[in-house]
Amino acid sequence: MSVTVGLKGRAEAVVSGANTAQAACSGALPVFGTPFMCALMEEAAWKSIAPCLEEGQSTVGTRLSVSHDSATPIGMKVWAESEVAKVDGKHLVLTVAAFDERGMIGQGIHERFIVTDERFLAKTAKKLEG
Repeated sequence: MSVTVGLKGRAEAVVSGANTAQAACSGALPVFGTPFMCALMEEAAWKSIAPCLEEGQSTVGTRLSVSHDSATPIGMKVWAESEVAKVDGKHLVLTVAAFDERGMIGQGIHERFIVTDERFLAKTAKKLEG
């Protein structure tokens, strides 16, 4: 199975003290934090793609350009949706959007690359060498 245009994903959470702007140190208010919205978008993306990959492969996020357009209070359910918009070899482009129980709260574009786990981790580990 390979990654194809139109592949969709979804991830959800409930806003709590642990995923607020205060908790992320990205703001002073007890509302759903933008870093957590971004993480939810990435989760929707990578989890939808993972079943299409060969064993020993993963994807890594390389770009995320989003707007966070509406605040969500503690206690409300939030979710993110992703859809593969372009496949160019190992380069994937997805549209992402986040919602709460009242409607869309954010949207944007997310790029990921398919990597070979062992090769990627070996290259990363070289940063620790003198």
